[in-house]
Amino acid sequence: MRTTSTSESHFSFVLETPAATPEAARLHFQAKLSVETDAADLRLDLERGRKGFVVVDVRSAEAYARRHIPGALHIPGRQVSEASTAALSKEDVVVVYCWGPGCNGATKAAVRFAALGFRVKELMGGIEYWVKEGAPTEGTLPQGVPVFGMRGEI
Repeated sequence: MRTTSTSESHFSFVLETPAATPEAARLHFQAKLSVETDAADLRLDLERGRKGFVVVDVRSAEAYARRHIPGALHIPGRQVSEASTAALSKEDVVVVYCWGPGCNGATKAAVRFAALGFRVKELMGGIEYWVKEGAPTEGTLPQGVPVFGMRGEI
């Protein structure tokens, strides 16, 4: 029995599922950008004093105390409610974040904010990628503490 090497095969894993049309791709990526932002864009807007959004850390009180994005408000994700968000303006976009890409706490909080009528974006990569990009933080942990390891180290 002869086996065909991958270099001789005409099969493509990439092309097995056809690519979207350019318009479908544009709509998909536009929709994705409407609910996400990244650390670099958030950092630049914060440094420039840009208004129109509020940053909310949805992790535990202990995690927030140890390290958070400067100026971020703290509302634990499971506590997002009409009462806990009463001081926020629905004119502003709420940017939520949690630990990192392996945590869906920000996604869950985003659902709760949206259900309350807020426009919301999730910070891709959470505090982990914020720190990886060298952005400043506030809290009791020194800036040099590594991001990697147990959640308590962030």
